[in-house]
Amino acid sequence: MRRILVVGSSGAGKSTLAGELARRLDLPLIHLDRHYWRPGWTAPEPADFRAEVASLAARPAWVMDGNYAGTLDLRLPRADALVFCDPSRILCLTRVLRRRWLHRATSGAARSGRTAGMQGRPTSDAAGSGRAASEAPTSRPDLPDGCPERIDLDLLRHVWRFPRHSRPRLLAAVAAYAPTIPVHRLGGPRDAARLLDRLA
Repeated sequence: MRRILVVGSSGAGKSTLAGELARRLDLPLIHLDRHYWRPGWTAPEPADFRAEVASLAARPAWVMDGNYAGTLDLRLPRADALVFCDPSRILCLTRVLRRRWLHRATSGAARSGRTAGMQGRPTSDAAGSGRAASEAPTSRPDLPDGCPERIDLDLLRHVWRFPRHSRPRLLAAVAAYAPTIPVHRLGGPRDAARLLDRLA
């Protein structure tokens, strides 16, 4: 397999699993969130994003994670295998909340370190370059700069409704665009571990 598509709800473990698959199989890793979001969580024009995804999918090898249902018609026909991370919504919600808490803890520590490091230094713009002390760092490697970890009711609602709303649309897209693709459906960490052992 040279092209593996990883999909699933927020908090399902897509990005972590995709990174491990890419590492073990020595394949390029593509986090679609990094290509979709602009600084400040600004969405691109749909046509521009579809063009970029088409270019990414045309590459000879990749592990690509991300749902983006509007581009499944471009990616599914190119994929050699689909990995569907499909744990319970309770587990997904727990992971979403936990990573937000971890982000607050790590970003708070980083801000404290930067504040301590700035003591005794000039405060003018000429004092240096780089990220401002008050700017929150990007929390995850699958997110672009300028998009720090966040959580809101829309995200939590999306996770809760994923089994009823998003899962059927995803499976319908598989049936429509790649009916013969091998599908690896993972219900939790043990399934993910078995898949990694089998594929890598």
